[in-house]
Amino acid sequence: MIDDRVSRGLRRQMERRAAELADGRRPIGWKAGFGAPATLEKFRLDGPLVGYMTEASLVANGATVDISGWRNPVAEPEMAVWIGADIPADPTEHDVRRAIAALAPAIELADVYPPPEDVEEALAGNVFHRGVILGDRDERRAGGHVEDLTATVSRDGENVAVPNDLESITGRIPDVVAHLARLAAAAREPIRAGDVIITGSIVPPLALAPGVTVSYELAGYPTLTVHAG
Repeated sequence: MIDDRVSRGLRRQMERRAAELADGRRPIGWKAGFGAPATLEKFRLDGPLVGYMTEASLVANGATVDISGWRNPVAEPEMAVWIGADIPADPTEHDVRRAIAALAPAIELADVYPPPEDVEEALAGNVFHRGVILGDRDERRAGGHVEDLTATVSRDGENVAVPNDLESITGRIPDVVAHLARLAAAAREPIRAGDVIITGSIVPPLALAPGVTVSYELAGYPTLTVHAG
């Protein structure tokens, strides 16, 4: 059963998504949000919320992003999951592991405004999503195992503390993907082969302001960088 707040918010989000697709935007995948343990507890959720991404979301690595009209801009270093097979509506971990074709680093850009106090409204607003930088995918990470991965994150050249366990804030990648698959299926938009999913920030969101630079290096992958303008 899906929480009534989530059902209502998903309905409104899918109407927004349908309007964007009707305008010619190509879907590229999905995002997880509200997945940190304290946030799940605050909003009485059993897993992260889902948002959608289109090609209009894509930002080039190293780009300068104009945030002058944003109210509370943040950057979120994340893991991106490429899906190589359709995921059933109520998947097992085996289903999810088999469907994950590759991993990559990603930086999500979000404008967390108005402050998140209402689950339905957060979903209706696509969980604050504004953009995403996707790094190089690595098929050697098929299955989504990240237990041996480490990361370095910096904001304006100062290192940010990164947990040793990169899933400690987001939850385990297969659990996140399975939960999003259930939500997407409930909205009649199942997760399919070719989708990319960003699974939540591995550190607390990093505040952006004009002139701020955020860099994110996942061990073994090229560094991702975004500049706020």
